[in-house]
Amino acid sequence: MKILISNDDGVFAPGILAAKQAVEDLADVTVVAPDENNSSVGRRITLFKHLKVTSCTLGDDSPAYSVSGTPADAVIVGVDYIMDEKPDLVITGINQGVNISCDVTSSGTVCAAFEAVSMGIPAIAVSLFVDPKTAYRQDENGEWYVEYDFELTKRVLHDLVLKIINEGFPEGVDLFNLNVPSNYESQDVKITNLAHRMLEKSVIDNTDMEKRDLFTYPLEEGENGDGMVMISSDLVKEYPEGSDGYALLVDKCPSLTPLSVNMTFKDLKDL
Repeated sequence: MKILISNDDGVFAPGILAAKQAVEDLADVTVVAPDENNSSVGRRITLFKHLKVTSCTLGDDSPAYSVSGTPADAVIVGVDYIMDEKPDLVITGINQGVNISCDVTSSGTVCAAFEAVSMGIPAIAVSLFVDPKTAYRQDENGEWYVEYDFELTKRVLHDLVLKIINEGFPEGVDLFNLNVPSNYESQDVKITNLAHRMLEKSVIDNTDMEKRDLFTYPLEEGENGDGMVMISSDLVKEYPEGSDGYALLVDKCPSLTPLSVNMTFKDLKDL
C-alpha cells in the first residue's frame, strides 16, 4: 500500500511526523507538504504560477518534500509529480488544532483531503484538538509553549488505516474527518456528524476595548471611512448530541465523521 501524507501546518510541523510514524509500518509513505503554515486557506489551488519543490528531511531524518503553495497544491504535486504511482490513500495532518462542523470547508487540512478525493483517492483528515486549559506549559525562562501529545491520535489513526486496508472504505464514504481531544476521558471512537458551526466570527478594530490587544494596527479612517479591521473568532461552546463538537467537548472522546464530497441534496423533487 502507498500513502501520501500532507498537512496545512507546514512540512516541519510536528504533527506530520506523528502521522508518518503512525502508519509507516503499514505502507510505503511519501510526505509532501507546504513549506510554511497554510491554515484556513480551504481548497485554494495555485494555477499557472511557479511552485518551488524542495527535498528536505523530517525530525527523524526521513525524506520529505516541501512545496511553496497550499495544502491542495501539495497533494496535487505529490500525486501527479513526486510519486511514481498513484497512492492508495492520502492522509492530511495531524493538524495542530480542531477541524469540525460545516466550517471544515475553510480548513486547509480537510480541503487537501477533498482534493485527493477529486483525484480518485480516498482520504483521511486528522486533527488534534488541544485544550488550552491543559496543554500550555512554561519553560525555565517563563515562556509559554504548547505541549502536543500525539500518542492517542497516532493509535486511532493507525487502527483506522489498518481497518481500511482490511475492509476498504464504507460505501458512499469519500473521506474520514478524525478529531482527537488532548484532554480525552475516553479512547473509544464515536462516529459523528458535522455540527452546524465551529466558530463564531466577528469583525473588530482597535476601538473594541475587550479585544483591542488582538488588534496590532491603529484604526485610520480615510475620506470614505475606510480603515483597518480584523476578523476574529471564538469556538462555539454548545453542540448537538451526536455531532463532532459534542464528542470532543462534552464526551471528550475521538470523533470520526464520514464525509462525501458530493454535496447535492438528493431528496428535492420539485421547487
